[in-house]
Amino acid sequence: MSLMKRHERQIKKVCDFIDNNLDGEFSLEQLSTVAASSKYHFHRIFKAFMGISAMQYVLLARMKRASFRLAFESEFSVTDIAFEAQFESLEAFTRAFSRIFGQTPSQFRNQPEWRSWHSKYEYHPPITGESVMDVQLVDFEKREVALIEHKGSPRLVYETVAKFINWRKSTGLSPIKTSETFGIPHSDPNDTPDDEFQFDICGSHKGEVPENAYGIKSGTIPSGRCAMAIHKGSHDSIGDTLYHLYQKWLPDSKEELRDYPCYFRYLNFVHEVNECELLTEVYLPIK
Repeated sequence: MSLMKRHERQIKKVCDFIDNNLDGEFSLEQLSTVAASSKYHFHRIFKAFMGISAMQYVLLARMKRASFRLAFESEFSVTDIAFEAQFESLEAFTRAFSRIFGQTPSQFRNQPEWRSWHSKYEYHPPITGESVMDVQLVDFEKREVALIEHKGSPRLVYETVAKFINWRKSTGLSPIKTSETFGIPHSDPNDTPDDEFQFDICGSHKGEVPENAYGIKSGTIPSGRCAMAIHKGSHDSIGDTLYHLYQKWLPDSKEELRDYPCYFRYLNFVHEVNECELLTEVYLPIK
């Protein structure tokens, strides 16, 4: 194995370990042991790959969870969130949060600046490409849904998600616990100008959607054959699973694509579980 590949694997292992143990204590010595790397070199290798130190990664991973709690879980107080993020006091958490994101936790809770928030997470742990993906052929049954269209920068999708959550909570329609939730990207966010990008957020709902101030309307996801794979972990890396379907699975399968975008069914949510435990079904419509 090349040295580069070995380092990639080490960094991936450490990032996974941190993401799976956000409530634990971390030391450089312990992380270098996880990486099976010399503690004298580990932190330099990590920084060379990720652009930040391992301890900065720990802090940013905890702050990511805290951000989602602030934005989507009003039942958690800012103090609860501060202690969960391993801060000794609310003041220390507020200082660190403001330094990183340029907003206090309360400002972020009221009006998150998602665009600048995303810029803090532009590092990506290496993809080692070792996992063998289990792809199933399924007959998807038509779903009636309530949907909201996000149009504009992919970095602002969470603003639209918040509207959909608020509609669900305020009307009691398409309740998150008992309904399905889907996402439909109309194009690849990496190749689409912001002003042309559209992403629909949908929840299963029978019949017409009553008039509302949130811009939610009724729609359908059509029935048809699909290739389906389960994506584990952050929604930021869902493109890896999609590319696997398009680049590896599709040419080998000899199947042909249907004229409908790929879509996702979210089996759990980032405000319920840690990011590394997210499970998302990825559907590729085929003839």
